[in-house]
Amino acid sequence: MIREIKTEKVPIKMWVDEIDESAMAQIKNLANLPFAYRHIAIMPDCHPGYGMPIGAILATENVVIPYAVGVDIGCGMVALKTTLKDIDKNAIKDVLRGIRLHIPLGFEHHKRPRNEKLMPFSGKAIFSKDNDYIVTKSEYNSALRQLGTLGGGNHFIEIQKATDGYIWIMLHSGSRNLGYKVANFYNKMAKEISGNLPYRVPRDYDLAYLMADSREGVCYLKEMQYCLEFAKNNRALMLKFIKQVFSEVTHCNFENEINIHHNYVALEEHFGDNVFIHRKGATSARINEIGIIPGSQGTPSYIVKGLGNPDSFKSCAHGAGRKMSRNEARKSLDLGQERAKLEQQGIIHSIRTKRDLDEASSAYKDIQGVIDNQNDLIKPEIKMRPLAVIKG
Repeated sequence: MIREIKTEKVPIKMWVDEIDESAMAQIKNLANLPFAYRHIAIMPDCHPGYGMPIGAILATENVVIPYAVGVDIGCGMVALKTTLKDIDKNAIKDVLRGIRLHIPLGFEHHKRPRNEKLMPFSGKAIFSKDNDYIVTKSEYNSALRQLGTLGGGNHFIEIQKATDGYIWIMLHSGSRNLGYKVANFYNKMAKEISGNLPYRVPRDYDLAYLMADSREGVCYLKEMQYCLEFAKNNRALMLKFIKQVFSEVTHCNFENEINIHHNYVALEEHFGDNVFIHRKGATSARINEIGIIPGSQGTPSYIVKGLGNPDSFKSCAHGAGRKMSRNEARKSLDLGQERAKLEQQGIIHSIRTKRDLDEASSAYKDIQGVIDNQNDLIKPEIKMRPLAVIKG
């Protein structure tokens, strides 16, 4: 830990040295919530978000906050090791072409629904047994076409060369529009019923809450869990397509698949109490737990092992973290310089126009600094250097 702030209702434990003013204001809001448990943990990739900043961990007792999870419920990472020790550029380009044929990017969906057995709970039978799935039931048919799609923003597929000597595949994606709809539905509900709840939270915090044991809280937790399963299955289906393409082009095999979330809430035991841990842009890092901390486009990523530090609620960073907003990056970064930086490294990249500069590596924090700032939370196991990137 780098420093601790004790000026608010509960302490703020920080693993970040420099922090954006607006993110700091959001952190202080968290620390002054009447139901915040013990302390707030802030990771080195922290930057502003909706209500709660990205890269923060909040613990509560019997309270859940939709915007402390965020609108991309279940966003997370997959990493997969191949049996390849090298891959040439022509093969990489063939793989990228095949991936683009199988996986819709950005706002695109599949033209036909995917197999219902790939949906959470193997289809829609759950809706006839349980009336608590309000949003996911209404969005089900749309979600069937979103399953196996990447999405936009900072979601990506990368081919990487690792320090273990092998080629790896890494993928970052979430629950698509389904998670967005669930988050906003329950955030709106939380605001509407706030006057009837026991704790007062200023509206400008944008951290409206639900009691976890209330009808509304139970419904949110069920639909949030549904989105987690959907996001996990979404990554798994994309990985199936990617493996198929890799096998056709290179005839390789695969091992050591890792599939994790970094936007969710879970009931866990910490400091002897059962509390709801909200991780928004943060990864579970229990002792010896394997995690993934990706870099930005053009910088290394890491497979890490958790150290189970109780002060971070056994968590770590989820990535490099932004140092520029998307608009700031598009306005201030030089397209030629950002392209040249990637091309000098021999990376097949996705920076084509000024519109893409929001995902340039210069818009993100230094990944090595992020890793170094949490050496009491994780132990780096494998470092991966990007060879090719597909961005949503």
